[in-house]
Amino acid sequence: MNIKELKEIIKLMEENKLTELEIEEDGFKVKLKKSNGTMLVQEAGMAPQVPLTVQQVPPHIIGAALPQTAPAAAKKDEDDPSIVIVRAPMVGTFYQAPAPNAAPFVNIGQDVNVDDTLCIIEAMKLMNEIKSEIKGKIVDILVTNGQAVEFDQPLFKVKKA
Repeated sequence: MNIKELKEIIKLMEENKLTELEIEEDGFKVKLKKSNGTMLVQEAGMAPQVPLTVQQVPPHIIGAALPQTAPAAAKKDEDDPSIVIVRAPMVGTFYQAPAPNAAPFVNIGQDVNVDDTLCIIEAMKLMNEIKSEIKGKIVDILVTNGQAVEFDQPLFKVKKA
């Protein structure tokens, strides 16, 4: 189960006003529980069954914190159907490389394929690889190494191939 699938499940929970949901699939187990407007996610994989708890900021709070107007350049890219904005699937710290002295996963002008690692977002001492969902070319990197990122914050601009 990937981040995108988890986000879809969380959205369905919100829409249907569910407070708790547990799913087990192919040795992977996830338990979602909502309390006081906070979503708790506990996962256990096929490896040692160590629970992981992640807190997600409620969408109404995120929306209030985001600026309401976008700069002209960002608006131009939103109107260009060949440019895809890769957004942060979680709150955490953005890292361009797997280690401090390692080469970055991607650079501006580099071609990427589906499932290529673009970056890592560290959340609660857990390193989460963010993978490309499209084939294309990196046009811009919108954050700097070590920067704190918010949920849904633009990270990369990718021109579709």
